[in-house]
Amino acid sequence: MINVTVMRQPSRDEKPHPETYSVKRKDKMKVLDALNYINQHHQANIAYRSSCRAGQCGSCAVKVNGEMALACKKEIQDKDVIEPLNLPVVKDLVVDRSEMDGKVKDIGLFLEDECESGECPAIINPEDLANTKKLRSCIDCYSCLSACPVLKVNDEFAGPYFMRYLSKFAFDPRDCSDRAEEGFEEGLYCCTSCSKCVEVCPKEINTFGGAIEKLREMAYQEGIGPLPPHRALKELIEKTGRSVEPLEEGPMRDGFVKIANSRELPEDAAEGKEKVALFTGCLMDYRLPEIGMALLDVLNNHDVIVEVPSQQVCCGSPLIRTGQTDIVEDLVKKNAKAFAGYDTIITVCAGCGATLKKDYPRYGVQFKIMDISEYLADKLKTDDMKPVNLKVTYHDPCHLVRGQGIREEPREILRKIKGLEFVEMEVPDQCCGAGGGVRSGKPEIAADLGRAKAEMIKKLGVDAVITICPFCENNIRASLKREGLNLEVMNLLKLLEKAYQ
Repeated sequence: MINVTVMRQPSRDEKPHPETYSVKRKDKMKVLDALNYINQHHQANIAYRSSCRAGQCGSCAVKVNGEMALACKKEIQDKDVIEPLNLPVVKDLVVDRSEMDGKVKDIGLFLEDECESGECPAIINPEDLANTKKLRSCIDCYSCLSACPVLKVNDEFAGPYFMRYLSKFAFDPRDCSDRAEEGFEEGLYCCTSCSKCVEVCPKEINTFGGAIEKLREMAYQEGIGPLPPHRALKELIEKTGRSVEPLEEGPMRDGFVKIANSRELPEDAAEGKEKVALFTGCLMDYRLPEIGMALLDVLNNHDVIVEVPSQQVCCGSPLIRTGQTDIVEDLVKKNAKAFAGYDTIITVCAGCGATLKKDYPRYGVQFKIMDISEYLADKLKTDDMKPVNLKVTYHDPCHLVRGQGIREEPREILRKIKGLEFVEMEVPDQCCGAGGGVRSGKPEIAADLGRAKAEMIKKLGVDAVITICPFCENNIRASLKREGLNLEVMNLLKLLEKAYQ
């Protein structure tokens, strides 16, 4: 027997409350089977939707332990908690889909074909439908809408489901409507690129990369987008090769790359040591050079020589995410030349790492890229560490946890640091609002998402928040400050530097 908790809400006007039931679990028993068992053996009369029982209709979507799932596909486990999607509740696990269904009609999500009369039947090459076919497997479960962090704080954004729908028609050569303009009107630039919608999709549709990103590119080509701050980023990259300007004063105003290459090393410094190259990223180079200095110290402690190619430029992520892809190939070529001959390239920015791993191969460039946590996790030296008597929590950057599949490595490192007390926040991988061009283009959304993250952190009573993304670091720091919380936000490398001092 196992225990299963179901969030009950007998009517719209009643407050939800949990009820726990014993279930005789069978091998490969699904959540839907457990709900049927509870109703049959406990006369619970739990309301829930189901139809096909084969993962094709989407009607049985619920939350299991906080994550979206199809009840007919997800296996039930002891102590599972089943809740309705994050939509208005009709009763128990049944949600009101009418608002979303109505929006499909309002936005005009149907093929607008000039030849729909049949007088001029469409003759289409299969390759012309390649992009739209990738988006056609949606089963309307609304899991992506339930999971989207932006929809919880902002009503300007239609949501990933509708962006996918618009893109499906935008890429269909038969459709004659201006889908890029419709997307712009429905909040195309409100998406943070967190890819939570991709993670929860039972059909594994890449809604951001395959739909929103391409719709933004179409908007750019048509002169509809992006937003003015995004255009300014492109101009700066074209002018300087970086997406940010250097600090105006201070000992590191020349940037980390120049400082690193001005080091005087002994002739035999590299003898018998492993050598890696560092891709700095724009923010670390010009705004957070102290992270780079910490990396040099930490890897030196591990007998690793770090080389920092001076000709490296922006990875192109800010341009790819906002659809301004016309100069990305040039950036790729420059970085390919700068890093030619290196076996391993280390990154300390989640967005840069994801771009180098996932986007560069599309331009014919394949590097061996490792996030610093990925690189250090199985080789971290602890003998030389001094105790770091801090209570900390960790924030998962979206482009690290979902963009690169790196979740456990940073935690392994934290658990090895002597004296450190590590506690998890409620939802460590919930987007903080820093990505996708949102912090520059839609700062109010970034602030609202940052506030939600700050509230989670506030409950823990920690001394510091650790992360491995300069964008997240800056946004969380600003969010905590706005909430009046005097907490340190620290890159993992700065924490390791403390341990080795």
